[in-house]
Amino acid sequence: MIAFGRLLLIIGLAIAFIGLLLLLATRYIPWLGNLPGDFRFDNGNTKIYIPLATMILVSILATVLLNIFIHIFHR
Repeated sequence: MIAFGRLLLIIGLAIAFIGLLLLLATRYIPWLGNLPGDFRFDNGNTKIYIPLATMILVSILATVLLNIFIHIFHR
């Protein structure tokens, strides 16, 4: 049970750290949400924003970083 508690704590801290990075990324990387594949629809009071290219870019970067992390710390 202690190991499961530690795992939940690590996952929670990782999610908080990723959230902090995303908040800082919007300030220091202003083009991140304005890539050519990001769709924006405006119709009166309704606004829809689909950051498709940004999601793909973040996914690729996260996959590469996770694979490097796993490769370094794999026992």
